[in-house]
Amino acid sequence: MANIRHPAEPRRRATRKCCPKVLVLHGPSLLGAPNPEACGHEAIATIDARLADHAKKLAVDLVAFQSNEVVALIDRVHTAAADGVRFIVIDPAGLTHTSPPLRDALSAAAIPFIEVHLTNVNAREPFRQRSYFSDKTVGTIVGLGAQGYELALTYALGHVKK
Repeated sequence: MANIRHPAEPRRRATRKCCPKVLVLHGPSLLGAPNPEACGHEAIATIDARLADHAKKLAVDLVAFQSNEVVALIDRVHTAAADGVRFIVIDPAGLTHTSPPLRDALSAAAIPFIEVHLTNVNAREPFRQRSYFSDKTVGTIVGLGAQGYELALTYALGHVKK
């Protein structure tokens, strides 16, 4: 017997089940600024391209988003669950110690996340050592440069495949 849909029944969207989706969020960027020792030497586009290659090898559907605007980052977090995101890798950058609203958005989304920092924030100014996110994360990676993102992505895959 054929499976017939009643006209009042909503159509179901075809869902892609090939790979878990991971969202990489980059907060306000100082990459390319006069102080590369603080922020790194690589452009976000370069980091994202390397992550995309890494994600292909791991069979992960990767979405990257960068904004210098906290509202845009919050909006992206709010849409993450509806987009099928299973894990978030975030470098909140300067918002690390200044944005309780971004923390609230991540908590409300209830999607596990890893906090990544290019530099060792613990070796910087005292105010940078306080994170509004680290007590909500699955883990934190600091001071390993862009490689920290790759490590976070590898971990994310293991986490979502459990």
